[in-house]
Amino acid sequence: MTIYYFDTSAVIKRYVDEPGSLWIRRLCDERDAGTNEWLNLITIGEVTLVEVSAALAILVRRNVLPKRFAERAYRKFISDFQDEYDLTQITSASLLSAASLAQRYPLKAYDAVQLSLALNANSLLQAGGLSLVVKAQDIANTF
Repeated sequence: MTIYYFDTSAVIKRYVDEPGSLWIRRLCDERDAGTNEWLNLITIGEVTLVEVSAALAILVRRNVLPKRFAERAYRKFISDFQDEYDLTQITSASLLSAASLAQRYPLKAYDAVQLSLALNANSLLQAGGLSLVVKAQDIANTF
């Protein structure tokens, strides 16, 4: 099993057609043919709930998405948020780390939080001999 950390720019591609959407959807939907178990574990930060909601609302206000499509995408995301994603919790330590990252790199606030959560998740996995693949367009463009 491959473990991925998706920031909001990656998650939104599952619900809105953008470049990279097919690849993200494939990663999210891949199952073992014999056991029907998920082949990939998708980890997201709790903050992604707010960011996806805001992103969809912005797309409606900018007339990029019809309101009914955005509402359907949001309902699907909420269902997946509760049932399919492994959530990385925000803690005081992760916020302190995010603040430090924002001081060192040209990150927006939520991007710093996302990076902090991804780094923390990766540290936890490495302690168990596993690794994390990060899919984070906004963060990657910063470095």
